[in-house]
Amino acid sequence: MPKVVITHAVADVDVWLKGKADRAESISAMGGSNVVDHVAQDGSNKIAVSAQTNDVDALMAALASPPPEVLAKMQQHGVVPPIALYVER
Repeated sequence: MPKVVITHAVADVDVWLKGKADRAESISAMGGSNVVDHVAQDGSNKIAVSAQTNDVDALMAALASPPPEVLAKMQQHGVVPPIALYVER
């Protein structure tokens, strides 16, 4: 099962961190598991989320066009596009 890393900026890191349960649930609904949050050491508003998935293409498609309920949570948590996805090789 490949690991993926999703990166993007957020409006406020502290607000974003409070949404961990919602984030894990949303990523799980898109086919991810073992969701882990990461914040930039330099104190910037850049974050990363790592997860494992059996279907990288499905996860990529879901991130490119999130379901309405996921998009609403992303906006609520202050996600700032663009979103980049990195895949373990």
